Amino acid sequence: MNTDSFALRHIGPRRHDLPEMLETVGVASVEQLISETIPENIRLDKKLELDPAMSEQEYAAHITELANLNQVFKSYIGLGYHQAVTPAVIQRNILENPGWYTAYTPYQAEIAQGRLEALLNYQTMVTDLTGMELANASLLDESTAAAEAMALLFAVRERQQKKDNVCKFFVSEEILPQTLSLLQTRSTPIGIELVVGNHEEFDFSKEFFGAILQYPGKSGNVYDYAGFVAKANAADIKVAVAADILSLVKLRAPGEFGVDVVVGTTQRFGIPLGYGGPHAAYFATKEAYKRNIPGRIIGVTRDTDGNRALRMALQTREQHIKRDKATSNICTAQVLLAVMAGMYGVYHGPRGLQNIADKVHNSTATLADALEKLGLYQTNATYFDTIQVKADAEKVYAFAKAENINFHYPDSETVSISLHEATTLANVNEIIAVFAKALNKETITVSEITEGTSIGKDVARDTDFLTLPVFNTYHSETELMRYIKKLERKDLSLNHSMISLGSCTMKLNAASEMLPLSDPQWGNMHPFAPLEQALGYQTMLKKLEDQLTEITGFAGTSLQPNSGAQGEYAGLMVIRAYHESRGDAHRDICLIPSSAHGTNPASAVMAGMKVVVTKALENGNIDVDDLREKAEKHKDNLAALMITYPSTHGVYESAVKEITQLIHDHGGQVYMDGANMNAQVALTNPGAIGADVCHLNLHKTFAIPHGGGGPGVGPICVAKQLVPFLPTNPVIETGGEKAITAISAAPWGSALACLISYAYITMLGESGLSRSTEYAILNANYIKERLDGHYQCLYTGEKGRAAHEMIIDCRPFKANGIEVTDIAKRLMDYGFHAPTVSFPVAGTMMIEPTESESKEELDRFCDAMISIRKEIDTANADEPNHIMKNAPHTMQMVTADAWEFPYSRQQAAYPLEYVADNKFWPTVRRVDDAYGDRNLICTCAPIEEYMEA
Repeated sequence: MNTDSFALRHIGPRRHDLPEMLETVGVASVEQLISETIPENIRLDKKLELDPAMSEQEYAAHITELANLNQVFKSYIGLGYHQAVTPAVIQRNILENPGWYTAYTPYQAEIAQGRLEALLNYQTMVTDLTGMELANASLLDESTAAAEAMALLFAVRERQQKKDNVCKFFVSEEILPQTLSLLQTRSTPIGIELVVGNHEEFDFSKEFFGAILQYPGKSGNVYDYAGFVAKANAADIKVAVAADILSLVKLRAPGEFGVDVVVGTTQRFGIPLGYGGPHAAYFATKEAYKRNIPGRIIGVTRDTDGNRALRMALQTREQHIKRDKATSNICTAQVLLAVMAGMYGVYHGPRGLQNIADKVHNSTATLADALEKLGLYQTNATYFDTIQVKADAEKVYAFAKAENINFHYPDSETVSISLHEATTLANVNEIIAVFAKALNKETITVSEITEGTSIGKDVARDTDFLTLPVFNTYHSETELMRYIKKLERKDLSLNHSMISLGSCTMKLNAASEMLPLSDPQWGNMHPFAPLEQALGYQTMLKKLEDQLTEITGFAGTSLQPNSGAQGEYAGLMVIRAYHESRGDAHRDICLIPSSAHGTNPASAVMAGMKVVVTKALENGNIDVDDLREKAEKHKDNLAALMITYPSTHGVYESAVKEITQLIHDHGGQVYMDGANMNAQVALTNPGAIGADVCHLNLHKTFAIPHGGGGPGVGPICVAKQLVPFLPTNPVIETGGEKAITAISAAPWGSALACLISYAYITMLGESGLSRSTEYAILNANYIKERLDGHYQCLYTGEKGRAAHEMIIDCRPFKANGIEVTDIAKRLMDYGFHAPTVSFPVAGTMMIEPTESESKEELDRFCDAMISIRKEIDTANADEPNHIMKNAPHTMQMVTADAWEFPYSRQQAAYPLEYVADNKFWPTVRRVDDAYGDRNLICTCAPIEEYMEA
């Protein structure tokens, strides 16, 4: 037993389990299984060229060395990023707690009530501070949220505007530079014309459908936008505002002056800078736009007994319903970060937030006053935390650098300074001293922070916020710790049992991969800090890019995309730019198999492409004849094919190289969805199958935790001809020499989370990665064989094997009155989260065990599924009071005085012996989705309001 081997700890089955598992599968060796599963013509003929695997101890020393290369200056750069203080009670009990970071998206609401409540708190906090009616459960970053706001306003244009094809969108010149870049990326493909200018000179002509403003502006100046919004509303121009959430504690809420959408980031609410992410953006709007809001909304409903329950509302994964008609491809959130930000609001409450905002503003005012006494001129008439000082930028830069201080320098005569929650009186004096040196004057020492008077009555907040009990109760660490634990106990996470979700790869998120995230040398780096200060980050990110490039068999990688859907979009935009560079701008047809993820067609439409759907065969494979026919038909305009490999049906299609060659022969590029990369790593790769670009879900294959629905990272890896088009950033240049504009706000996206995938690859090495893929395939086929005779596996490869996941058919049980949802809910009584339900085929379950699960856990899951199959046999369509229909069974049900069910309490709660050893109790009975959609409540409304609804 090599205790230095990380692979030994990561891979679940033990060596002594192999004989029985192989016998069950019907093979003599793992290699035989792999040869019967993966087509020979796409197997790699050489090992990956990766560094030898490090032990956990070696990696800990290595990552500490890299951290020490980072020079974490005191950064007052601002531009949408500010150092925050993460309360230790939140860091220890949420960020560092696998009960929170290993949870899955709350599609099974009955076992996710804790996370859902935390997100409802977050939504309430956002609606209170913005003055809007409705908020979602977070987006990827502020710039993405702004782009989504533009898209929403475009989608809800007035009927006459649509008829007249009104497509101009005004962008204030005060918008953050990264947001402008992302608006440019997202506007052109869908036919929006951006007009950038001074909002005070805007003419409100009928040519415009919408506008976006920054509040406060990028310069720090706080404008009174009430007049602008009134004129816009009169002209049927809808307005979005990107607002600093901490400033809204002191500034008038945008909702009060009639805007349509408010977006921003909650990074300031206790989230580390992390060199750009992950951070939870917020998105708030009017209830009239609830059907168009991107991402997820948490709503209040009731359960079978009429008790209050929470769930995701309004079909928030609408891409799988609307597909190419969807108005957004975002089907995810930044749940873990939103939970932290919401808990920051809970912990501090309205008075605590007021104290923090006052401290920031008063520190800024004190600094401005001192600099004025030094003889310097500050240009912002009204400000919250940012001042613009007229000074010799070159001189100030030199003295600031010597003191390990970063400012922002808009031009040679201006120094921009943004203070934040972590700024102390000593820091204010350090800043003053820098300017005194630049002026060759004696410094002024400030002895106390004085009250600021910059915010006038016309822009000052005069309304209450966070008045509900949840924000006014848990202000001691003891109480917050217990509240967090109370919510955690309501959620089934990976630290309780296997979460076998097909297409989602819920594998071990090792502690050694996670530990560096708490190191301030990684956490406190500003994304726009000079590159020479971020040598640790730059080294790690470059190594990770190289690792992913090698694993995928491609030539280059961009880590910028913040989610899988964003990676899809980035890949298609790179393909679009490639065609345009060759004079083929007319190539706009994207072929997509009918079995593809719903985000695929949504991403293609957002990238300005027209979707043509190709057929699938009965065995789930792509219909090559139909594909050939459509490729030939559209050969003059063919831009791309989007495929998933192994297929969405969990099969390695042997015709894949024929398919990719067919597309290339007709002038197109092949995009491969990397959702199933866990079945490829070190055994085959996108380059080997002939793809040109793929996105990777680092939160799936490469071990970043799902965090209840985010953070995610979706980098793209590309072939040689696409490398020049990888995305850039307007503040710090990234990407190729012909780079497309920004995909995410930060240059390297969620850089802090990339540490996890870097650790995963570095500690596994080539051997560990290949074994991980092999065991993922072995575990899936072991489950397949154990369930054989009880459930039908819908699709298999040519030799009867599954890939790393399989689909079981639950449709025959309809004859007994049992739906696939009933199986999902009954699994909760057995202590398991359901596999993926009704995707990609309605009425089925897609099971993926990953390589991390032990044989013992696989057996428990199989025993549960077989036991449920026997229960199904006792059901009939005329008996609604069946154990399957009543699942899940709560503790309240089982311990009630009355028991009116035709089966025992033991059968309900402890159906197999192992359950008693580690019982998980759902906290509500089956939720009523339809009721929640008819009576939409998405904030922590008083119980009276809920009862009225």
